Amino acid sequence: MSSVDAFSRTALAVFHLNGRFGALLDQLTVPSGLSAAQWQVLGAVEDEPRSVSGIARMLGVTRQSVQRIADLLVEQGLADYRANPAHRRARLLAATERGEAVLHEVDAGHAELARRLCRELGGEEEFGRTTDVLRELSLALGSVVPQARS
Repeated sequence: MSSVDAFSRTALAVFHLNGRFGALLDQLTVPSGLSAAQWQVLGAVEDEPRSVSGIARMLGVTRQSVQRIADLLVEQGLADYRANPAHRRARLLAATERGEAVLHEVDAGHAELARRLCRELGGEEEFGRTTDVLRELSLALGSVVPQARS
């Protein structure tokens, strides 16, 4: 297989995988009242507050889309904005206690799915290898196409 064919097949496989993950996350997050996009943004600030632009870079999406979702999360009481000591105008988004509780609700569904997917992939070692390959692909793409970094 040529590198052009491999590139095309890989891109299509990743798009297909992304679509499946998106649909699956929508199913898992519905009971909590979150959309998949809201879950992603809220999950990005579960451990530490981050700027909207930092979240956008982390998720590989536009700052404007994260801003819209962040504002909704704040409106719903699932997150709040905090002062950013490093930048006066770029506030930090942080999960509230209520937001963390909602994330933990979703985690229960993720845990069962993770166990099933792990079995389907042949165990934890193979699951880890799959994750490593995807991470390696992402890093390689970021190296050859700098604007694709996230």
